[in-house]
Amino acid sequence: MIITIDGPAGSGKSTAARKLAARLEIPYLDTGAMYRALAYAALQRGVDFERSDSLAELARSVRLEVDCGPTHTRVRVDGHDVSEALRDPKVSEVTPFVARVQAIRDMLVLRQRQIGAELGSLVTEGRDQGSVVFPYADVKFVLDASVQKRAERRVQELVADGHDVSLQSVMQNLTTRDGIDSRQWAPLLPEGVAIIIDTTEMKLSDVVERLEKEVRARVSANSP
Repeated sequence: MIITIDGPAGSGKSTAARKLAARLEIPYLDTGAMYRALAYAALQRGVDFERSDSLAELARSVRLEVDCGPTHTRVRVDGHDVSEALRDPKVSEVTPFVARVQAIRDMLVLRQRQIGAELGSLVTEGRDQGSVVFPYADVKFVLDASVQKRAERRVQELVADGHDVSLQSVMQNLTTRDGIDSRQWAPLLPEGVAIIIDTTEMKLSDVVERLEKEVRARVSANSP
């Protein structure tokens, strides 16, 4: 079974996907971590983020390994585990420059499909999982929330990781990201094609409960 969870930055899709995967006891794939890993590598190598060709060349040259479990996605670049470094605000700032390169997106789409084929079942989250990467997914979700709530959640995550950030700066970053993402990615799936959940007023536990309920209902409906 393949379950996709798409949504804008800060919508809570990563945490919800990880917890859903743990409940279902199937692997979890954080596709954003793959883009972040390449952005991290570009920062380390001093690549010009305005040069799409240089970024694409970097992506082709690094060895990107992804380890998916029910509670984690660990990422290694050239043998080094960079998972903890990927949430640094500096990495977040430059990741959109990597994601806008079509050659990189094409490469990572193929890699994500390969991971899906190897694992058989997974919960995968990102921006285009249900629309582009796994259009045949068994269950498709889109999570959304107000930019204010998304910024508050992101600040909590960053502060917990030891970063000193302000709500205003994070909100500005998300607003900028929304504009960039709307141009770079396929539109988020509409109601009817995906199950749309507005998480603005929902607790994480309630979101996960809703996701699990929808998945199990579809499993039961498809059982002989």
